[in-house]
Amino acid sequence: MPHPLWTPSREQIAASRMDAFRRQVNQQFGLSLADYAQLHEWSIQERADFWQALVAFFQVQFTTPPSRILEESGHMTEARWFSGATLNYAAHLLQGPDQQPALISISESGERQQLSFAELRAHVAGLQRSLSAAGVTAGDRVAAILPNGWQAVVALLATSSLGAVWSSCSPDFGSRGIVDRFGQIEPKVLIACGGYQYAGKRIDLGQRLAEVLPQLSSVKQLILVDAERGTQRPERTNVPATDWDSFYQPGGVPTFLPLPFDHPLYILYSSGTTGVPKCIVHRSGGVLLQHLKELGLHTDLNTGNRLFYYTTCGWMMWNWLVSGLAVNATLVLYDGAPFHPHPERLIDLIDSEGIHAFGISARYLAALEKEQVRPALSHRLDSLRCILSTGSPLSPEGFDYVYRDIKPDVQLSSISGGTDIVSCFALGSPTLPVWRGELQGAGLGMAVEVWNGQGEQVIGEKGELVCTRAFPSMPLGFWNDADGSRYRAAYFERFPGVWAHGDYAEQRPHGGLIIHGRSDAVLNPGGVRIGTAEIYRQVERIDEMLESVAIGQQWQGDVRVVLFVQLREGVELDAALERRIREEIRQHASPRHVPARIVAVQDIPRTRSGKIVELAVRNVVHGQPVNNTEALANPEALDCYRDRVELQS
Repeated sequence: MPHPLWTPSREQIAASRMDAFRRQVNQQFGLSLADYAQLHEWSIQERADFWQALVAFFQVQFTTPPSRILEESGHMTEARWFSGATLNYAAHLLQGPDQQPALISISESGERQQLSFAELRAHVAGLQRSLSAAGVTAGDRVAAILPNGWQAVVALLATSSLGAVWSSCSPDFGSRGIVDRFGQIEPKVLIACGGYQYAGKRIDLGQRLAEVLPQLSSVKQLILVDAERGTQRPERTNVPATDWDSFYQPGGVPTFLPLPFDHPLYILYSSGTTGVPKCIVHRSGGVLLQHLKELGLHTDLNTGNRLFYYTTCGWMMWNWLVSGLAVNATLVLYDGAPFHPHPERLIDLIDSEGIHAFGISARYLAALEKEQVRPALSHRLDSLRCILSTGSPLSPEGFDYVYRDIKPDVQLSSISGGTDIVSCFALGSPTLPVWRGELQGAGLGMAVEVWNGQGEQVIGEKGELVCTRAFPSMPLGFWNDADGSRYRAAYFERFPGVWAHGDYAEQRPHGGLIIHGRSDAVLNPGGVRIGTAEIYRQVERIDEMLESVAIGQQWQGDVRVVLFVQLREGVELDAALERRIREEIRQHASPRHVPARIVAVQDIPRTRSGKIVELAVRNVVHGQPVNNTEALANPEALDCYRDRVELQS
């Protein structure tokens, strides 16, 4: 009989904010909910009471109180939350104790800057005044091309304090990728860095900005952050350009414009590998409540705790990270390569900064294991309570690695949601055990189920991850989609009226979930559905492998599985290694999972948030176009898959 890898003690459960919330709910509503399962069931059956209880627990301050908590009339997209309420997102992120560190910003070179909550408020107040003087008002867009540093957080908070709409991407985006995103939303102000450092190299952005700015005719003000002498400056005579340090002076106290609960907070973007990225508009109140729940209850963060996530400003996890300020946590920001100058670079931060919750990607953990990094032997990790993993499914072997080689008594929270909801459908809980290969459970208030093709809930079987009831962090819609048709087509056509997220998943009898990959990348040889993650897990067990990508190739009236493998330097894909790969897959998955062809490639294409793009590879193999390679971190990798002779037989 298998056992959990980690189980919270009775004392840990009692000390958690999740259990404190359960006790408050019982007292407030005269209930006797005994555990997380009962709390979750109540939270989806009585959603209005649940979200109102959450507001009370975190002392959310409405400038104008709501007239009703939830109004529903048919389609999920028509649900209305906290009608009549007004609040300001930035106000709730700037309430921390004056002298407590709010941000600790660390660059790849080791430069460290720290801002207390009082200092953060002063910076936000100064930038707020200057943005207002530049003509920024509620509803205007402010766009940013910035690294993950303190300036980006200040800019987001100053923007949202005014009711303007924030949107950002990381400086490694190409000019086309930037224009494809910001060109759609027409920002009034552009905040950009003059350059950045990655893997020991300085990358200048002057030329890229010179290409981008003429294509963003809406921009009326350019603000340059950390532009070194000699950086090429964009030439737009009708656009004032100024340095960050000259644009504003910190000081004073920010003011906060009261805004409707549904006021746009920021715009995020779909990965865009099959076309121009969708501009996903998120609402202020829904984001605030969802992030308070996930950071305060599910991640168990409180005043003074330190939160780290390895991310860029182009990934939704950055927005999620910033909301840690709402629970008075201290954010540890890092900008640079995660393995420079050595594989333990990020692990070092846990000890040096006293990090409590350490967030990374499944890919990062796999890379650590491949590098044979064993932090349990080299680091103290005394402060570390929780490891968060997302970006792609974390394999069961990844769970083994964490508990064997990092820390045996840590809570490992594999989390899954997406840019679409800027939050999670399933994640961790400090009151639940961790089972090998599983997400601990569905989030509070999230009516998550797994459905088969007939729209029936299944337990212990693979199917489509759906959410059957509305929740506050559903997007307002897509930019320039006035009738909502593109929005509804994206999420509600698979099962009419029900959110289908596009994940191929499995709900376990004890409440956990397993993500087997993306539904649109599911393989279908002989009519049997296979999640790509099921194959990757077996391939990663082989020392000679770095990574792999699997696709279904149309072949002789059926579909056959083709596996592309990236090997360690100096390793060749010979007949013996092919046999080992096939045997590993056959033994630990099934004969159906065994690929018909195995092909060695130099690189695996990924999005900028680190997700393998099976669809782009599949399109290339079938001679179809990949419409937006700017969405890829390494678009040149696709050249490895074109015109492969091995795939013609």
